[in-house]
Amino acid sequence: MITERHAPDLPGRAVIAQRWSRAVFVHWRVDPAQVAPVLPPGTRPDVHDGSAWVGLVPFVLSEFRFLPLPPVPLLGTFTEINVRIYAVDEAGRRGVVFRTLEAEHLAPVLVARALFGLPYRWARAGVRTDGARIEFRSRRHGARHPGTRVRATLGTAAVDTPLSRFLTARWGFHERHLGRTIWAANSHEPWPLVEAELEELDDELVADAGFPGLARRAPDSVLAMPARHPGFVTRFTRARAIAPRADA
Repeated sequence: MITERHAPDLPGRAVIAQRWSRAVFVHWRVDPAQVAPVLPPGTRPDVHDGSAWVGLVPFVLSEFRFLPLPPVPLLGTFTEINVRIYAVDEAGRRGVVFRTLEAEHLAPVLVARALFGLPYRWARAGVRTDGARIEFRSRRHGARHPGTRVRATLGTAAVDTPLSRFLTARWGFHERHLGRTIWAANSHEPWPLVEAELEELDDELVADAGFPGLARRAPDSVLAMPARHPGFVTRFTRARAIAPRADA
């Protein structure tokens, strides 16, 4: 179980950096057997209190850069919304497995697909804030158009529990890319978290990611960054293969 809020030292040089802010974490408990079939080879479901967890996580991404260069011009600030589950590999690395990621700008979608094999989708997405209230919307471009609308009111009481750490203190991601399972580590300051009240959820992304009906159920955890928090910079290392090709 994850108990450490602080990121370990990166296992190599950071190559990408970006700022994350305005994050909301909506999570549901599920049976680990539901997530096991879609995890990359060499990983297994990471569980808390006997449950696997599916998350819908909208946030704002800005200051994207290839280190040591300055932020990439014209990208600016944009909304990203991901559906994610959690895995642990044989070396004990606990990370995120992204099922889908919606992003406003096409350039980072293409870069992330090429470098990491991440399942990014180009979408019309945005965020509105009004004091302690925050609302995210997204609708995917292309032949299929799943979307989401998430509206929440942010509390003020700080949250730091074993569950909140399990869901957010994730220092890397696993992905299946070019026939191999890869791991990319990240590092950032501890998540500042408060409880949040979900006012409205009209979501098709969770079902599109392989969990039909789940978003119609009340979530088991809703957390968020505090209102008006400036966010923090996250740095990623290069991905490294941790499992051989299936045909090797």
